[in-house]
Amino acid sequence: MRIDELNARERRLRDAFPQGHRLDVSSPPAPADPVSTAAHADPVIRADAIAALLLGAHAESTPGDRPALRLTGAHITGRLDLRFAEIAAPILLTDCRFDEAPLLQGARTRQLVMTDCAMPGLVADTAQIDGRLVVSRCRLTGPLVLNRTQINGDLDLRDTTAVFPEGEAISAVHAQVGGDALCTNLAVEGTFRLSGASIDGEFDLEGAALRAPGGNALDAYHVRVAEDFTCHPGFSAEGRVILSGATVAAAVGFCGGRLSNPGDIALEAVDVTVDRNFDLGLGLTVDGAVKLDGTRVGTELSFRDAELTGKGGTALSLRATQARETDLRTRRPIDAVVDARNARLGTLYDAQDTWPTDLRLADATYEALAFPLPAAERVRWICRTTDGYLPQPYEQLAAAYRRLGHEDEARTVLLAKQRHRRATLPAHIRLWGHAQDLSVGYGYRPLRAGLWLLALLACGSLYFALHTPAPLDPGKAPPFNAVFYTLDLLVPIITFGQENAFAPHDTGQWLSYALIASGWILATTVTAGISRAVNRQ
Repeated sequence: MRIDELNARERRLRDAFPQGHRLDVSSPPAPADPVSTAAHADPVIRADAIAALLLGAHAESTPGDRPALRLTGAHITGRLDLRFAEIAAPILLTDCRFDEAPLLQGARTRQLVMTDCAMPGLVADTAQIDGRLVVSRCRLTGPLVLNRTQINGDLDLRDTTAVFPEGEAISAVHAQVGGDALCTNLAVEGTFRLSGASIDGEFDLEGAALRAPGGNALDAYHVRVAEDFTCHPGFSAEGRVILSGATVAAAVGFCGGRLSNPGDIALEAVDVTVDRNFDLGLGLTVDGAVKLDGTRVGTELSFRDAELTGKGGTALSLRATQARETDLRTRRPIDAVVDARNARLGTLYDAQDTWPTDLRLADATYEALAFPLPAAERVRWICRTTDGYLPQPYEQLAAAYRRLGHEDEARTVLLAKQRHRRATLPAHIRLWGHAQDLSVGYGYRPLRAGLWLLALLACGSLYFALHTPAPLDPGKAPPFNAVFYTLDLLVPIITFGQENAFAPHDTGQWLSYALIASGWILATTVTAGISRAVNRQ
């Protein structure tokens, strides 16, 4: 583009470029400026003139030149096409308005800074930027495309609005960011997708508002973040948030945020690896399900003071999740399923008044309960499930009590397990179970057998003391002793020589039969119960 083809503003830009001076074309023209006031109302600079400067049209240089494009307040017409170009000068555009989306696909530049600009999108996929990429306080009415873009500095999208509800408003698939991804107060209508991206610093979404109703508000599948992944406070997302497969070297935080995807998954974070905390509490509200299956948390997974309002189905899925500490003290009870099957929860924090309606703990383990509670209360906690009878949750709870040295509470839990199991058995087996429960508490209440023995011994001794049975052989029978005679009837193994020497009649005979039967029942249930208890311990 020849110099005589440039308008007055373009000539001023050409003059400012070699020294990198800032040109503000929004300011009023000087009195001698030939540009009329009417023309100044629309400060047009053609995209071709800008591209020509950046691609070397201003080849004359003098010692000390430091070329840079610093432009403010321009209306840039036409397509700024810099595809696959080598751009040595940094680009800094402020308060500029574009008619068409700039194209920087495959380009390489030192730095691209756009603040307070309005444009119908920006295409910079596969570009290489040696410094920062800043699209801050801008309004985009089309997609921002950064797929496989390499940014050696920060990616700054703070306070920007990107509107493209019919598709991906921001797409940064497999992008590489050498610094922080700063998205504070970012507003997006459409999908924000950065699956496979790598961020060597912090990913900051504090105050961001993402809207993709019925779709994916944030797709960060397999993203890698070297520092914190911060979505608090003030973060909101309407649509699904996907973090599955992500790796975060520090912490993930959604405190004070709001996630909404009614009737579907609001947060999908399957197989995520977080080296420190995964914080989903402190004021977070979720309308929809949270799915964290297979996620590994280095320290604490927290839902403290969170509100999960998913209705029906599974509101919180923690299947095969691992954490050193897990805090389930939500703001109010979750009126849906909390599925923690096969989870490794470390130290578990919970509160009785916020236990979920349906809690599934099959094969879940925890090292300790921060608030053990009496065993009878914890049994009710286990029973808050629609999965039916499962032995492992009882055994895990009993093991937790034993680690605290509460052996009596552990036996209470195991007794509750046998009673729950009994309800699933056929009627004739349930009858035998009732006998074991009544006699020795399935072996977990062995003193109960002694009490039964003493009661039966007292009854039999009193009766036979008042109604002495006749000797079978008066000349050879030992002196009758009511206590030892009753013991002979009750204890099937030991004999004192009384039972075979005397023969009761009428009521005494029926009582002796009852004592013999009771003795055998007691002996059998004691043996079975104690054997079961020993094997479990």
